[in-house]
Amino acid sequence: MVTFLAAIVILIIGYFTYGKFVEKVFGVKNERLTPAYSHADGVDYVPMDTKRNSMIQLLNIAGVGPIFGPIMGALYGPVAFIWIVFGCIFAGAVHDYLTGMISIRNRGAHLPELAGKFLGKAFKHVVNAFSILLLLLVGTVFVTAPAALIADLTPAWISMGVIIGAIFIYYIAATMLPVDKIIGRLYPIFGALLVVSALGVGGALVVQGHPIPEITLQNMHPGGLAVFPLLFLTISCGALSGFHATQSPIISRTTQQENQGRKIFYGMMILEGIIAMIWAAAGMALFSGENLNEILAAGGPAAIVREVSITTLGAIGGTLAIIGVIVLPITSGDTAFRSARMIIADYIKVGQKKIMSRIWIALPLFVLSIALTQIDFNILWRYFSWANQSTAMIALWVGAMYLALQRKNYWIAILPAMFITMATFTYILNAEIGLRLPIEVAYGGAALITIASAVAFFMTVRARLAASDSGLHPIVVDEDLNKTA
Repeated sequence: MVTFLAAIVILIIGYFTYGKFVEKVFGVKNERLTPAYSHADGVDYVPMDTKRNSMIQLLNIAGVGPIFGPIMGALYGPVAFIWIVFGCIFAGAVHDYLTGMISIRNRGAHLPELAGKFLGKAFKHVVNAFSILLLLLVGTVFVTAPAALIADLTPAWISMGVIIGAIFIYYIAATMLPVDKIIGRLYPIFGALLVVSALGVGGALVVQGHPIPEITLQNMHPGGLAVFPLLFLTISCGALSGFHATQSPIISRTTQQENQGRKIFYGMMILEGIIAMIWAAAGMALFSGENLNEILAAGGPAAIVREVSITTLGAIGGTLAIIGVIVLPITSGDTAFRSARMIIADYIKVGQKKIMSRIWIALPLFVLSIALTQIDFNILWRYFSWANQSTAMIALWVGAMYLALQRKNYWIAILPAMFITMATFTYILNAEIGLRLPIEVAYGGAALITIASAVAFFMTVRARLAASDSGLHPIVVDEDLNKTA
């Protein structure tokens, strides 16, 4: 119990200390017009206040990841708490803040465009493909997961197909309509429900005295799976998630002033980390490792959510908590498709003011997603985890390059970038969905790739700064510099 409470306190302190430090390193400029005003179009570029933007950002980034991921990560024991806390403060929140703020400085650009600008033109095409793949997987996972939970709360005659169809209809509307029509109006309500349900479960764990284990570095996974790299891909959205890099630009196009960024981007990641802590603690406190593993194998994380909610809050409170959990994936799935539409539109340079331009880009995405719903959830989650952390890796390298080219403290981005590069490549070299190399070989190969990435980074920075100092190729990291309020 002490570990759990201390971890939440550390997360909150992290927001007020390290979050402030990261903001100072970046250097906000409130006199600059944000894209919400400089590129206002009434569809995606729409100014909204901090409270609405914060709730939308939280719901955008907090799909089933900070619940399902930590529940599955609970199999490893309290070591999961360490990754959630320190990963969130020093990696995930930094990742979210930098991607959101760099996007604000560059017309609300999405990650593929930013990767092309800061890492090289080839990266734009690679990251574009990665982002679309990730968003399709997210949209699909965030259809099937809430559908399973809704099915338990509705009469038996309402089939899964009907529920999935209804979710897709909502997704289409939220993807097509201006951001302030559905998302801007409903998300603050959904956000309140999410926070109340999470705090309800967390408070019940404390008040009812459930035995939350104290910190230990011991790997308690009943299957003996290695902590590194699997834990760091299993718990992604609650600590570090590339999916967030696809969502932050949505809000970078609605943010009114740069000084709102720490609360919106860094702060909401900290709040997501608290939600992840609550569900990881619930998984450990209410189930033994073997029992948790059996339930996960039989009914997936959704079964744990149901059991935890009813056990801690009773029938009525538990049902409300489940509804709060259902809101999470649905409110990330809709913005996943919205983000995919925006990324494709930016890539092929098609304006989105006309409804038909939005329709012909978005509909093929929904057709592909419907086909993907036929694939087993566990398989989808493995590919999602890999694509997710690969995207986080690229986003952190983008953030490091942005800071380095301005001669600012890039270590706040490059250290987590190197860590997740090592973890991601170890996974793909060793995993069943990857090259299936022995783990020792995977460690060595990932270490070489990480070192090579760092060397390439430093060489590129040195070359670009030298070219800029000589006057041959001046560095322009921000756009619309002359547009001020």
